[in-house]
Amino acid sequence: MALQGPEELGEPVEEPEDLDDQDASSISPAEEITLPPGPGGDEETEEALLLPWDRFSAWLHCICVVGFDLELGQAVEVRQKYPPGTKTSICYLSFPDSNSGCLGDTQFCFRFRQGSNRKTSLGCFLETTDRDAPPCLKQGHYYGYVYFRQVRDKSLKRGYFQKSLVLISQLPYVTFFHSLLKIMAPEYFEKQEPCLEAACNDIDRWPTPHPGRILTLPIMGVVLKVRIPTSYDKPGTSQLVQSAQVILHIHTHTQCLDLLHSLSPPRCFYPVFFHLQMLWELVLLGEALVVMAPSPAESSDTVLALVSCIAPLRYCSDFRPYFTIHDSEFKEYTTRTQAPPSVILGVTNPFFAKTLQHWPHIIRIGDMKQAGEMAKQMKVKKLKNLKTLDSKPGVYTAYKPYLNKDEEIIKQLQKGVQQKRPSAAQNAILRRYFLELTQSFIIPLERYVASLMPLQKSISPWKSPPQLRPFIQQDFMKTLEKAGPQLTSRLKGDWIGLYRHFLKSPNFDGWFRNRRKEMTQKLEALHLEALCEEDLQKRIQKHTEVETVDLVLKLKDKLTQAEREKLPVRPGTLEKLRAHIEGVILTLPEDLQGILHKPTTL
Repeated sequence: MALQGPEELGEPVEEPEDLDDQDASSISPAEEITLPPGPGGDEETEEALLLPWDRFSAWLHCICVVGFDLELGQAVEVRQKYPPGTKTSICYLSFPDSNSGCLGDTQFCFRFRQGSNRKTSLGCFLETTDRDAPPCLKQGHYYGYVYFRQVRDKSLKRGYFQKSLVLISQLPYVTFFHSLLKIMAPEYFEKQEPCLEAACNDIDRWPTPHPGRILTLPIMGVVLKVRIPTSYDKPGTSQLVQSAQVILHIHTHTQCLDLLHSLSPPRCFYPVFFHLQMLWELVLLGEALVVMAPSPAESSDTVLALVSCIAPLRYCSDFRPYFTIHDSEFKEYTTRTQAPPSVILGVTNPFFAKTLQHWPHIIRIGDMKQAGEMAKQMKVKKLKNLKTLDSKPGVYTAYKPYLNKDEEIIKQLQKGVQQKRPSAAQNAILRRYFLELTQSFIIPLERYVASLMPLQKSISPWKSPPQLRPFIQQDFMKTLEKAGPQLTSRLKGDWIGLYRHFLKSPNFDGWFRNRRKEMTQKLEALHLEALCEEDLQKRIQKHTEVETVDLVLKLKDKLTQAEREKLPVRPGTLEKLRAHIEGVILTLPEDLQGILHKPTTL
């Protein structure tokens, strides 16, 4: 029998339902591995309350090893508890499609929907992390980080060794987890399961991923120092860049641990270089986009680079860095009975060239290994010209950009290629360009929304906090004439039309919901501060006993809300409020004092 090469991975069959009962080796943190207790010392209160494996779960949901079985197709060989109903999806998403000839080691990532069935002692911590994190880190999906190895091995029937080590996490720290896999995977392929057990042991000793803190993370003899970004970090700054020391070897090296926008945009965008500005518009407006690429690595890199190009604005629609025909949302995203949803898909299977031909915007990416030179300028192609995945690289769409093309940035990047400018410098130029473009677009919106805040003098401690004024599109449009993006951007074009389209998009809806929540919390904080400045002892002299008890209960509710929502109050405000509450309680009879001093039950 002839050896089957990587391009002939074959069509894997469905995994049997009773796979969990088979005699496959497994690692289950909840059942089979007993780790020593976490490090002692001065732990935070919430850290001290965490149960065994909660620290591990704060970073990873599970670790899987997926191999290729001649009878089963892709199959989980070593696993921890993966999300219910996702076993088959993880298997298929962890391997390249049949058309991808990925010899050697390949890294990529995928994303899938998260269920709501997970309630542990970690729940309170996850809420805190979600609240303090920047918008792009809000939870709702699982991310799968894959290290796939395919090498020739004549001792195997198939002729190839094919296996993936997969980390499943709620956190979108793409470069961090890829760096982690570069440490873990080679060790695993050499030493097998004991290596994974040791890695799980290390991870369960890690501190929980609090935004804004510098964390020390030991893993298999390497110590990573990382800082998780916060929602208050200045856009465009390096948010997750720290050094990593190799403990077992006397040398240091730098790990760039960045978020989604840590990827290398120029490399991803070479084939569609002259249409970057149009792609920025399509992502900004939440248009349905499909990226057709020759491999999962190029697919996921390109999708993540697209999502990040509108940073610091959050991309609020769904995106799938690597999507296969076996994905649970396949029918939902490929149906022709309704318009394509607002989602960015990355695919590699030739089948999608036909299945997604009705999508309005298709990006065809060529082999990036051959993209050493700047792509020649190409016109936008008509969708009817896209017949197969072998079509030429380019953008297939009927979309007409609102803004005129910025020739200056194209010339600047072309010059960098001609002069062999380092890729890091090219990345910085393009990243700064996208950042400035997005900021020019969002500043007028920020300015108008800030005007919807009531005046501080309208806040009375004895009345409910005032409400935000409504967002009125016509009023906003009127502000653009004198305070529009022309003040900060050199680009000309139909900015008004772009804003009108944007105001109907999921990205605007998500952005405005977040801003409205922040501003409402600010009003609540100002109201609380005003209340703390009042002389409550003097006021309650005119109150009846019932009115005083009612005041205490309302103040306690205010305190609980401020602590739960972490309202942005001035330092010392909550302590002052507690003192006010205690002072008022002491004016009441002893029997009522005893009742009011009892902790509130939620």
